[in-house]
Amino acid sequence: MIPKKALSFIAAASFAAVALTGCATSDSAADSTPAPAADPASLTLALVPSQDQAGLVDTAKPLTDMLTEALGIPVTGVVSKDYQAAVEAMGADQAQIGFLPSLQLWQASDMYGASVVLQTERNGNITYPAQFMTNNPDKYCDDTPVERDGMLFCNGADALAGPAGLDSIKKVTGAKVALLGPGSPAGYIYPVLALKNAGLDTDADIEQIPVTTNDASVLAVYNGDAEVGFSFWDARTIVAKDKPDVGEKVVVFALTDEIPNDGVALTESLSPELQEKITTALADYSSTEEGSAVLTSIYSITKLAPADPSTLTVVADAATKLGLQ
Repeated sequence: MIPKKALSFIAAASFAAVALTGCATSDSAADSTPAPAADPASLTLALVPSQDQAGLVDTAKPLTDMLTEALGIPVTGVVSKDYQAAVEAMGADQAQIGFLPSLQLWQASDMYGASVVLQTERNGNITYPAQFMTNNPDKYCDDTPVERDGMLFCNGADALAGPAGLDSIKKVTGAKVALLGPGSPAGYIYPVLALKNAGLDTDADIEQIPVTTNDASVLAVYNGDAEVGFSFWDARTIVAKDKPDVGEKVVVFALTDEIPNDGVALTESLSPELQEKITTALADYSSTEEGSAVLTSIYSITKLAPADPSTLTVVADAATKLGLQ
């Protein structure tokens, strides 16, 4: 069991920087047995900046509109400053619903008692690998890249399941590498841990190129700003609509161990009845053609299914191995 404490990098995350609205609650009647707090008059849904941060709230508007209608309570979507800020916002009850990556789901539950109610499925998969991408396949590919669905892979990464090709990551020494912040399982934790396991000192052996989103990591490799980039599988599809040749110019040469999928957490301040209504509304929505299309546009989610919070411990373990808590 991992000790219950905040990650060291959480201290640097300021939920005050997140534009989140507070929620009004009713005063409970004064008597010898305090009545439970009333559910809020409005709800805030926190989104993390995994991709296309500027347009994420607009993209999610059909989702928040659906929740508003289903619950009879106004629901507003906001994008947090970073992954950790979303957790802190939930801890402060500035957001009551969180669409969070696996590590942040674990944190919200472990630190603040949030309920992890749903996890995502992507084309039937409940886990995914982080990917190593490059614009220099001659250096990193031990075989000829192969095409799958318009995207190039080498070193067995076309199997689309991790781990694969990790023997090749030692060649990253000396390269410019695009990576997300330490809160990102796929953009930082799993690939950095893989590099450390391969014997690299990621503070000294690579030149880190910080990016804020997965699609920005892909673009850094595509544009030549970095030779290697980390992202979730397969973030290249996000970029493909604007860069049709991204699957040829950016080659995936390695995949990490599998990571539990992201999902939905609800703050403990919400009544069990309201939590059940939110959970049911989201799950039912994801089962419709319209809902699946909206969720795919937000986070490439094809379905929301009941969560198994015990699966999230492996992500917390990985963070511990990197000294992040």
